[in-house]
Amino acid sequence: MPSEGPIAIIGAGLVGTLNSIFFAKNGYTVDLFEGRQDLRKLRHASGRSINLALSYRGRQALRRVGIEDAVMDYGIPMYARMLHDRKGNTFRIPYGKPTECIYSVDRRRLNTVLIAGKNLVICGDEDGPSSTEADEYTNVTLHFEHRLETCDFETGELSFTGPTGVVKKNADLIIGNDGAFSAVRREMIKKGRFNYSQEFLDHSYMELTISPNIDDNFAMDPNCLHIWPRDNFMMIALPNKDCSFTVTLFMPQKLFDDINTEQNLIEFFESYFPDALALMGERDLKEIFFNSKPQFLVTVKCEPYHYGKGVIMGDAAHAMVPFYGQGMNAGYEDCLVFHDLLKECKEDFDLTLQKFSEFRVPDAHAISHLAMLNYIEMRHYVKTWSFLMRKKVDSFLFWMLPNTWIPLYTMVSFTRMRYSECVARREWQDKVIERCRLVGGATLVLAASYLVASNAAWLSSSSRAVTAQLKGILKM
Repeated sequence: MPSEGPIAIIGAGLVGTLNSIFFAKNGYTVDLFEGRQDLRKLRHASGRSINLALSYRGRQALRRVGIEDAVMDYGIPMYARMLHDRKGNTFRIPYGKPTECIYSVDRRRLNTVLIAGKNLVICGDEDGPSSTEADEYTNVTLHFEHRLETCDFETGELSFTGPTGVVKKNADLIIGNDGAFSAVRREMIKKGRFNYSQEFLDHSYMELTISPNIDDNFAMDPNCLHIWPRDNFMMIALPNKDCSFTVTLFMPQKLFDDINTEQNLIEFFESYFPDALALMGERDLKEIFFNSKPQFLVTVKCEPYHYGKGVIMGDAAHAMVPFYGQGMNAGYEDCLVFHDLLKECKEDFDLTLQKFSEFRVPDAHAISHLAMLNYIEMRHYVKTWSFLMRKKVDSFLFWMLPNTWIPLYTMVSFTRMRYSECVARREWQDKVIERCRLVGGATLVLAASYLVASNAAWLSSSSRAVTAQLKGILKM
């Protein structure tokens, strides 16, 4: 049975609001605290990228609580990467099968759906609700402008600075969904025996915009994630529902510092991103660039994820760089994993928290590592011959042996296979490829590709034999 005391969730961002709905649907009483103002009342919301890449893991979490359709109505499918070279030529690389895609979704829209779309009771201060919507989940109360100061993981006591002063609360369970600079995690660190690392990249990012064209339509293919790979830096663009693109420039902070005049900016874009410059327009580019500040990129790793009555999830537990598009998806999967474990443990919080840490830490470390590697892939390897050849080999073997050989991107973005297992399988695949290369296997693969194209019937009767041969190669 659900506990009689409330659940305190710190952070009403993407993960905290979803987590509150999970608990509410299971009958728990939830206090959801957010240090910022109600974003629905703000004309412009400050913070990170307006765009998010929603993939299978995140969709499964939204589906579990019945709001996937409300989110997907505003999502734009992206079936491929569209590479742009320095001459403006483009090259399309599909993510996977023709039907497989990730979705560009609006961060603010998604957060609003999670707050208001599921009808939470909103409290502006301790005097009571400032506004109340249809009370589908009246067991969730959201407190805006409540900044966590301290929390006691033994007693469950929390102290906040609210609009009217100090606010004290008690909870049976304290959940930190409060982002990369988590106040809940800060309190855990004080307890000792808590491993923690924080790493800032020497690369930063800045958001720019490509507006709709003169026909008020998309200026580029809206069903692709556009990438301008330039070895040591890159630019990407994701589509928005208003037919604009949110463009993000990633590069070393020193390069940002060196662009200190309008002439330097235009010369830089003319050299590296001429097609994007033509779509942005020089005037808009200058205005946005010189009125913006490059933002930092940070990776956070820690363990365990729990202490006493407290647990952390999402960026509070595993902030990562955005280059695999899995930050939000991993946070949403945290919710799925936690609530599955809670059911498995018959709602024993102590046992659930322990199992959650044991299960989730290796997966979070794995996807954080992959995210860093994918930055190098996106800005450099994606345009190399070796990357394209490996992509073709993976696609061919996946088609031939769908249960044995799954491409890494497919495992990460289109399944719920554990991230740590995705890494282990990729390492196995790398060993197979390397040993095939050493024995001249590349020639055999090319020959096999030709035979498959010529006689698909032969493929069906030979797949088991090929699987056995792959296993034999690993034993060499």
